[in-house]
Amino acid sequence: MTPGKVLFKALTKQSTLKERVAAIAAVLQNIELPNAYSKHEKVAVKIHVGEKKNNTFIAPEIVRQAVRWIKSKGGQPFLTETSTLYKGERSHAINHLIHAFNHGFTYGKVGAPFIMADGLVGNSEIEVAIPGLIYKSVLIAREIETADALVAISHPTGHMVSGLGACIKNLGMGLASRMGKMRQHSSVKPIIKSDLCTLCRLCIKWCPEDAIIERDGKAFIIKENCTGCGECLAVCGFDAVAYNWGVGSADLQKRMAEHALGVIINKKNKCLFINVLADMTEDCDCLAKLQKPIIPDIGILASVDPVAIDQATLDLTRKNDGVDLGRKSYPTLDPTVQLEHAENINLGSRVYELQEIS
Repeated sequence: MTPGKVLFKALTKQSTLKERVAAIAAVLQNIELPNAYSKHEKVAVKIHVGEKKNNTFIAPEIVRQAVRWIKSKGGQPFLTETSTLYKGERSHAINHLIHAFNHGFTYGKVGAPFIMADGLVGNSEIEVAIPGLIYKSVLIAREIETADALVAISHPTGHMVSGLGACIKNLGMGLASRMGKMRQHSSVKPIIKSDLCTLCRLCIKWCPEDAIIERDGKAFIIKENCTGCGECLAVCGFDAVAYNWGVGSADLQKRMAEHALGVIINKKNKCLFINVLADMTEDCDCLAKLQKPIIPDIGILASVDPVAIDQATLDLTRKNDGVDLGRKSYPTLDPTVQLEHAENINLGSRVYELQEIS
């Protein structure tokens, strides 16, 4: 499978799980990675198990097809994720694994063990040198760097900070250590709009850094303590949290792309990326709420180029819906910033050839 090629298997607009399983199996059958995995090579399978109440995450049955394919090539797959910055079901390894099992990601159902990539509390990391334009090195989850190969299965959605959450985000944000995540978010500083704040205290309760306090009967963010993780925006039901999206989003997207480079830079010819364009929602699967798809199902993509597969994702959603997934979700954000920067640092290419599988 050559760089720049993106395989595509179409789905019906309201596809069933059976259709999706058949589609990813068809895509995997057409992937040519000669000698990709030597016998007993450890292959990390990056997934996203969704937060509590979320039901649009990629199903275990779909992930199982990738696990079987890896085994057929001689690799030893393991499912993996990292802990989140925000409070929730996935903020440390114990709760994360219990939650993953509750969502069906068990050995019996998927055929691979689940191993947290960043340890018990998210601080197991390795500093990886990169030829970035922002960073000379990034902090990546330890077990990702020590794994021999990587298959990243991503669920494209909109995203409140990056516009698009797809392969690059799944790599850069999803496989950075806790400190790596904080470095990415550190430029995005929210503020509380006091005229709209009701002092419901949800943002105070859920802030992972205890950076929000009560002041003059309103919530108030202590900027020097804030990591910009976006949890306050996620939990506020009164539109009382505001961001400087124009500056913060672009900067975060570039930092995210450079962390993605750190994830794969030492795994030349050992990575495969899969995007499942189904149940695409306005916000990512990190939010603990039920969401409705905003674009009809399109299909499943696979590539060895993380930039090409995300560019194809934007192009296919635009072709099928008139506007791409990122801009439909958050019209004020530009999701191409991450793609342009990723191309500039040689993470991949936005130029690709789409090969449809009949």
